[in-house]
Amino acid sequence: MTDLLFRGGRAFLAAGSFAEAVLVRDGRIAAAGTEADVVRLAGPGCETVDLDGGLLIPGVTDAHMHPVQAGLERAKCDLSHVYGLDEYVAKVHEYAAAHPGHEWIDGGGWDMSAFPGGLPHRSQLDSVDRPVYLIQRDHHAAWVNTRALEIAGITRDTPDPADGRIERDADGTPSGVLHEGAMDLVGLLTPRPTEQDLMDALMDAQQHLFSLGITGWQDAIVGSYAGSDDQLPTYVAAAAAGRLRARVVGALWWDRTRGAEQIPDLIERRKSAEGLETFRATSVKIMQDGIAENFTAAVIEPYCRCGGTGLSYVDPGLLKGYVAELDRHGFQVHFHAIGERAVREALDSFEGTDPATRGERRHHIAHLQIIEPSDVPRFARLGVTANLQPLWATHHAQMDELTIPFLGEERSAWQYPFADLLRAGTRFCAGSDWPVSNADPIQGMHVAVNRTEPGTSVHADYPTAQTPFLPGQSLELATALTAYTAGSAWINHDDEAGVIAAGNRADLVVLDRDPFTEPQADIWRAKVAMTFVGGQQVYRAR
Repeated sequence: MTDLLFRGGRAFLAAGSFAEAVLVRDGRIAAAGTEADVVRLAGPGCETVDLDGGLLIPGVTDAHMHPVQAGLERAKCDLSHVYGLDEYVAKVHEYAAAHPGHEWIDGGGWDMSAFPGGLPHRSQLDSVDRPVYLIQRDHHAAWVNTRALEIAGITRDTPDPADGRIERDADGTPSGVLHEGAMDLVGLLTPRPTEQDLMDALMDAQQHLFSLGITGWQDAIVGSYAGSDDQLPTYVAAAAAGRLRARVVGALWWDRTRGAEQIPDLIERRKSAEGLETFRATSVKIMQDGIAENFTAAVIEPYCRCGGTGLSYVDPGLLKGYVAELDRHGFQVHFHAIGERAVREALDSFEGTDPATRGERRHHIAHLQIIEPSDVPRFARLGVTANLQPLWATHHAQMDELTIPFLGEERSAWQYPFADLLRAGTRFCAGSDWPVSNADPIQGMHVAVNRTEPGTSVHADYPTAQTPFLPGQSLELATALTAYTAGSAWINHDDEAGVIAAGNRADLVVLDRDPFTEPQADIWRAKVAMTFVGGQQVYRAR
């Protein structure tokens, strides 16, 4: 393999330090330093990659995303690129007309903030001649039409499932919104993707992620959930065939209808991926609560205006035992926790793990929307990594209209406390939760630093979008970039990635500009020019 010499810009190393040039040999970093020193090490026929004033960074590892689901949704009725009722309905009709043979119209990407109170209605989709099932952007609700409810047999007499809620009109008739576990009442009736559909979705997602500089990720649900299909065989097949070039960890889904008796099954599922170079199934995802906007996030004090304290999907009294047993069997535990009670329950569960193995397991909690201040120091004390999704930490319609009024002033100020966690010595990793939100890590870094909406966001023109949200919780760019690179590679046990250093794998990304030298408010403008995996180019911007 010909040597590659990256020059003509800067390379981000670690802790805010930079190099003038980087040499790659046989798929690994051979040297990083001054241009004069690195050039002397280059072999005959060395190929030069001109950074053209841009910045070379390590390949990004996204620590929490759902690429197969995203790929499937990109191939269906995808509402993620439009906004508002009229545009959603027009998109649904356009998709229906283009696919006359489809029995169902399914897809997703609608935003709660586009509707009064965050709730669309079945009647708004009844002009479509087929059943419709559309997953909300956050994947915690579905919008369906009357025909879909009829096929599922959902009436005013249908009880809410234990882990969800059927939204209803004043007379008790289902309104067309299904929250959390209630999604399955219709979702499981929609057409299932074939093995080829799943493989195509993964390959489409992988190429999209390469275009954003993402060379590895943790898939946060590998299993069946809310009408989804198990992606484990797809990942195993793709890795075995050499088609999965990104480095991936699958977080096996913890079935909240079962208890510790499922752990032997998880061990067998982990074994099915052993020996693969690019995929391992070594993490377990426990979803402890829902989201604040539909009042299923687990909070300590009741929500303002509506009461209730949300849902703890796994009995907190049993959680510590489950986590301790997973830890003993060598699993990393990956929590979803949005509300402050769910965060506390997750932290409490780690109290039961062996301190001697915590560093080896690399347990983490994702989302962390609300953290009660006394719990902030516990992350560092317990060796638990904070898995940040920075893109949500802004003033946007969902935050200002559907979240803050129901959290109240004091609790609203506890949201996304990145700087407090950093000051307490917490280790960071970061991700997007794609397709819940934009997969672009540059947009996430922009928000982590500015706490404002990036210019590409559908909410960029919202009245308070450029007013920093709790600006005292912002991070430095070097800290945010490190979370997305070294931090997330570490959480995936990929110790040969995430840092540009001699001997590490040459997973590298060329940005078209150096955001460290430009105004902080313009971080979002940076774009990926080239992406390399193991020293081989997998993406180049046109």
